[in-house]
Amino acid sequence: MSTCRFAAVVALALGLGSPALALDAAEDVIAPPEDAGRLPMQREPVETDPARLDLPPPPEAGEAGQVEPLVMLDDIVLPGTRAMLSWNSSQNFAGNDVSVPVIVAHGARTGPALCLTAGIHGDEINGIEIVRRVVNAVHPERLSGTVIGVPVVNLFGYQRNSRYLPDRRDLNRFFPGSATGSIASRIAHSFFQNVVEHCDVLIDFHTGSFDRANLPQVRSDLRNARVLEFTRAFGATVVLHSRGSPGMLRHAATQAGVPAVTFEVGAPTRLEPEEIDVAVRSVKALLHNLGMEDIDAGELEPQPVFLVSRWIRADSGGLLVSQVQLGDQVEKGQELGRVVDPLRNTEDPIVSPVRGRVIGQAQNQQVLPGFAVYHLGEETSEQRAVHDAAAGRNETPPSERVRCPRTRVPTEGRRHGSAARVSQRKRGPLGPLLRSRPTGWVRSACAGRRPGNGPAAAPGHAGRTCAGEPRYWSGCDRRGTLPSPCCACPSGRRGWH
Repeated sequence: MSTCRFAAVVALALGLGSPALALDAAEDVIAPPEDAGRLPMQREPVETDPARLDLPPPPEAGEAGQVEPLVMLDDIVLPGTRAMLSWNSSQNFAGNDVSVPVIVAHGARTGPALCLTAGIHGDEINGIEIVRRVVNAVHPERLSGTVIGVPVVNLFGYQRNSRYLPDRRDLNRFFPGSATGSIASRIAHSFFQNVVEHCDVLIDFHTGSFDRANLPQVRSDLRNARVLEFTRAFGATVVLHSRGSPGMLRHAATQAGVPAVTFEVGAPTRLEPEEIDVAVRSVKALLHNLGMEDIDAGELEPQPVFLVSRWIRADSGGLLVSQVQLGDQVEKGQELGRVVDPLRNTEDPIVSPVRGRVIGQAQNQQVLPGFAVYHLGEETSEQRAVHDAAAGRNETPPSERVRCPRTRVPTEGRRHGSAARVSQRKRGPLGPLLRSRPTGWVRSACAGRRPGNGPAAAPGHAGRTCAGEPRYWSGCDRRGTLPSPCCACPSGRRGWH
């Protein structure tokens, strides 16, 4: 890591530029409010109150409290001890159990149970080292509560240095899972039942994906009061507003009553010591602020600074050559990098539209028009960030979140495939939408609506609203799964949106 980038990381740890951001997804553009620059900055220290998290209260000074042994994974962990348990996540091709280590530090004093998970994506290894360091540094004899660490959840992916499971499914899209579903769904179900249900709060560690890197940052749903209180305890750490998607571990855990966040640290497939150190310090500050463990006053990190954020996208295809690094402060109009087209020998500069800090960026690579290359943050207040999250101003626009699929529709005179099959489709629920069109790729029939609320909208249109927000359908899931309870597929079958 260069001296400039290391200085930026140190500045974050000292609270000189550590933001909490408003963002819904890694590549979604979130524009700051027009009056953001006129808002007063909230700099007063905010103390975390474990009582507002509904956590077991820490004991009074000098009191040890009555601590029961922890019964977990068919084993018993005595108070004031550390143990390595084993979670059988699945079986391999030889029929042998796939055993994943679960490290438990059960404190001698009463307190909350903090779960640390990593390696849900097998190629994201920074989090694996963070969990290992934090759990090893905890002293059970002085700990108030329990720390449960699972360094590698997706052992299949870790052994193959792959983000995915062997069937190419993303494990972080299947929580809380099902005992009778796919391999991903079964692993998610087993993990949720055997580990997550023992947690009071949870941190799931990840990195940027697909050759992108993130400054250490916490992603949480700021609309949830308990989750907001949880994020305040991390000290000088970037915090992004993100609802999370159905199937994500933190989303499922929060829905189950366990406040959870995602902690993004660096880039995949590599260990980055400076970023790892920042995350470890943040978790230590969290342990102190939750009343679980005392640390030296010099190790405490200041409160975060809140930002709004936006992604800057490439307008042309070619090779990305960056001129900035993570943590750099940039000015409006500053050149961030260039997209070089070696075939035509041209260079297209990428210029910052705002003054802010680089909190995420793509690695130098091939890019296409629309590719998200730089993630910039601008300063605002905590009050504004929380207010905008509650008002839905920082959510992804529907047109950005989902696209209608494109379907091949034959003309009257040039039918492809069975004419009888086409006629049968025309007589079905989507018949009015399958009128003859010129041969070619066109938008298919997509419509968002409340269940039983009239016919589908015209192709490519948002259709009726659901909870005041247009919905776009991208197809029906043959399994009948419906992540959102307020929408139904136009054909009567349920599907993803």
